[in-house]
Amino acid sequence: MMNAQDVVQLDLDTMCGNLREEFARLSGQRLLLTGGAGFLGHYFVQAALHWNRLGRGAPIEVVVYDSFVRGMPAWLARLERDPQLRLVRHDIRHPLPADMGDFQFIVHAASIASPTYYRKDPIGTMDANVNGLRMLLDYALAQQSRPRPVAGFLFFSSSEIYGDPTPDDIPTPEDYRGFVSCTGPRACYDEAKRFGETLCVNFAAQHGVPVRVARPFNNYGPGLKISDRRVIPDFARDIMNGRDIVMLSDGAPKRTFCYSADAVTGYFKILTRGRDGEAYNIGVETPEISMADLAGKLTALAGELYGYRGRVVRQQSQEAAYLVDNPNRRCPVIAKARAELGYDPVVSLDEGLRRTLVWYGDNRAAEDA
Repeated sequence: MMNAQDVVQLDLDTMCGNLREEFARLSGQRLLLTGGAGFLGHYFVQAALHWNRLGRGAPIEVVVYDSFVRGMPAWLARLERDPQLRLVRHDIRHPLPADMGDFQFIVHAASIASPTYYRKDPIGTMDANVNGLRMLLDYALAQQSRPRPVAGFLFFSSSEIYGDPTPDDIPTPEDYRGFVSCTGPRACYDEAKRFGETLCVNFAAQHGVPVRVARPFNNYGPGLKISDRRVIPDFARDIMNGRDIVMLSDGAPKRTFCYSADAVTGYFKILTRGRDGEAYNIGVETPEISMADLAGKLTALAGELYGYRGRVVRQQSQEAAYLVDNPNRRCPVIAKARAELGYDPVVSLDEGLRRTLVWYGDNRAAEDA
């Protein structure tokens, strides 16, 4: 049976095989990743360093800015001595370090993304996505007169910017304008991402900053802490503790889920090949699965892997706003990323969930996300 290390090695090998052109563009460049100790940083950082170890070109220098407010994740601590990795304790809501130097590629991924946690700090969530982004865009603009200017800037938006689309707008393309509350309990995140996109579009149009936007659709997999409070880690935590799976809804909402290695492959493609001022959905189009069916799949897989014999039980969340403005369905159109970037997710839901449960089997504890 595979262990977590096997899963990560398989994913990194596959990612590097699918990103030869993209990593060639990053070769010999400095890459800044804000929020790099988080979920998406798990494969962003490791894939770049893994490519370095393959020796196919000049190494990519990876610099992580993170507040490390949740501590240092074990996977990142293991990489601290890598000569091409630099970790900087910095809260992106504060002014950028004066000595940051020149970066050719920037990824802004510093934001609370779990609804349970961003509702606890709505202003901090907005500050990271608006003020932090603005400081990075101003930096990128200033760098345009430098000998080695910024060549690619990626802002992580969210599929949450679409809100709760009508059935006629599902699957949802990038030109759908959204049906979003600007005052509800999710608005601190949703509207900050929407305004962030507006900043990016205008910095690209007015100043020629090479900024592109990713709209993730329900990413999951290795790196997503078991304490994150989103649905798959919540179910996994119940499984790993031998408890019944607790579902805090009627099980009817539907999602498509994109495995993290596939998703980060797509993000590298946007960073290096995307059109300036453009947004790209990154996710999978099928299968669209209900939360009840997802719980059933995980129960069956956990039975095969760990002899799990729990049931799925329904309860009501103690958090009053838990389901307020929660979209009933979320499913992307990814034709734009396929056609323009060559994005082609390959890990099926069943295989992705299997790898995820194997990874959680070796990562059963984590600080609050």
